[in-house]
Amino acid sequence: MKKKLMSALLCASLTAALAVGCGGNGGGSEGGGAKDDSGKTTLTMWLPPMDDDTEGNFKPLLADFEEENNCEVKIELIPWDTYEEKWSTAISGGEGPDIGYMYAEMYPTYISSGAVIDLSDMVEDSDYDEYLYLDRGEMMGGLYGVPIVTGVPFVMYYNQDILDDLGESAPETWEDFKRICEKATKDTDGDGKVDQYGYAVGLNSGDMSNLYMLNSYIYSLIWQAGGDIYADDLKSARFNDESGAEALEFFLSLKDYMPENVLSLSGTDAFSTVFGAGKAAFGVTRSSQSQETLFKESYPDLNWDYVTSLKNEDYGTFGAADSLSIMSACENPELAMKLIKYICGSEFMTEYHKVAPGAPLTKTEQYTGDPKMERIVTKDRDKWRPLQVGPCGSEILENLASHIQSIMEEKMEVQEALDESAEFANDTLDEYWADNEE
Repeated sequence: MKKKLMSALLCASLTAALAVGCGGNGGGSEGGGAKDDSGKTTLTMWLPPMDDDTEGNFKPLLADFEEENNCEVKIELIPWDTYEEKWSTAISGGEGPDIGYMYAEMYPTYISSGAVIDLSDMVEDSDYDEYLYLDRGEMMGGLYGVPIVTGVPFVMYYNQDILDDLGESAPETWEDFKRICEKATKDTDGDGKVDQYGYAVGLNSGDMSNLYMLNSYIYSLIWQAGGDIYADDLKSARFNDESGAEALEFFLSLKDYMPENVLSLSGTDAFSTVFGAGKAAFGVTRSSQSQETLFKESYPDLNWDYVTSLKNEDYGTFGAADSLSIMSACENPELAMKLIKYICGSEFMTEYHKVAPGAPLTKTEQYTGDPKMERIVTKDRDKWRPLQVGPCGSEILENLASHIQSIMEEKMEVQEALDESAEFANDTLDEYWADNEE
């Protein structure tokens, strides 16, 4: 999500650090799931800023848990721009928390090095029934996280006024979408220049990660075409197969309906200055349970709605499943897991989501966000999914993103670019598995 994750080549140093133990001081803080002189257990938890006052919002909600379990939960907030750096430095140096917030790109290295524990034996069937997204914490053969932030996928927003003028309804398929994009792209004021577009796309990363392009535009098409990034065994890439090529050919075919400066325009600016300004039929951005409220402030004149996912072979769009994980050096993993279940449970989240709206994480938590966005987490919940987590993910995805850029710059043919990127991915995976397969 933010900076590029450190190379899997550091796995060896992480593994060595685990032998020293990483839960003892929490990166300079007391912790490690150990008891102090009073017999009280301390658990350290690392989080990024999840709202305007994460610690201030969390601590009151943890008071009952701390009292009932004779423990203290120490929260350390780490800024987003140094989040991965803090983790890699700490774990490599034999430090770290008991519980940590992680996102998909972080997991491969820490799973491979044994820095996080498999939670499979710490959950029951009833947990899968209650915790709605628990299966999205499954990756690389185990359950390594319990989702704490999810339900905010990238969705396709549309300008209702433009579609009404064209006599069109919301698209359902690729065919619908392309037809409307073509009809919407035109000169509306008669000066001979196109001033309304079908699809507000920006391929410059701007102030975002280079992977923002994949999050916004590419994963969805690959999944809708029936493809994925890795083969099922995670030992080779499959994004260059027939499905992957179909997805990228379709994306390239839409270029005529994108802004002329699509290559230099950032994805976030494309949404705000083109779609948000009423100059495009469609735009993609991450959804939010408070989107209706936010759009009223940012785009007061925009008459909008959304499609969670188009369908080709299948549905699919990217929705993160950022999770809480237990570090292997935690001295009391049972208590740590109890805390994670409590935080992600209905009692805690019902109160927390009053100040920081989010998708209900459990069956017993009620939805409290904007009504217009509710269908994302109800009837459309199976139309979005997290990223497939596999070894060397950041390196492979960064390389793929650069090759897609070459496709859109028309420097490479689709299959040529995907094959070259897949060759890099497969060589990288061969090295990884040679070092890690038992």
